[in-house]
Amino acid sequence: MTEVGRTAILRAARRAFARKPYAEVTLRGIAADANVSASLIVKHFGGKESLFDTVADFREAAELLLAAPNEELGRHAVQTLVRWRRDNGLDLLVRVIFAAGIGDERVLIRDRFTDQVVRGFAERLAGEHVDLRAELIAAQLLGLGAAMAVDRTGPTASADLDLIADLYAPGVQALITG
Repeated sequence: MTEVGRTAILRAARRAFARKPYAEVTLRGIAADANVSASLIVKHFGGKESLFDTVADFREAAELLLAAPNEELGRHAVQTLVRWRRDNGLDLLVRVIFAAGIGDERVLIRDRFTDQVVRGFAERLAGEHVDLRAELIAAQLLGLGAAMAVDRTGPTASADLDLIADLYAPGVQALITG
């Protein structure tokens, strides 16, 4: 499967699982949205359950965002988030926003986000209010991701990566250093 096909499937699956209860999501619907066959999804992801597990897994996002020493972590996280969206047409984190509704699958997405991303940041922090600061770091990164998702042709979408990091990362870094 090409990376384009994988990206299209994941994008369609993220939309489907975020907007509908798990029981209403079908591989055929995801396939139609991704412009691929349902059998291709089964071949590469297994069934609906394993595709959902892929969508609900934030480990890769956490690993990418946290792959820098604390002194550089704010800038690194901002640049990683922007670069990932630009390179892959997907956001690392925003799918959790669409899991705000009710339903066991949405709770699972939120719980995994908290366990894998928020707690990943919390484990790196020292000092007071570690849990609150970690949640605020995640909130700032989600805000940046949401801004890029909402206005795909606006200033954030096209601004120089270093300029975005120069403007945005100090707020994230302040939460990291406390």
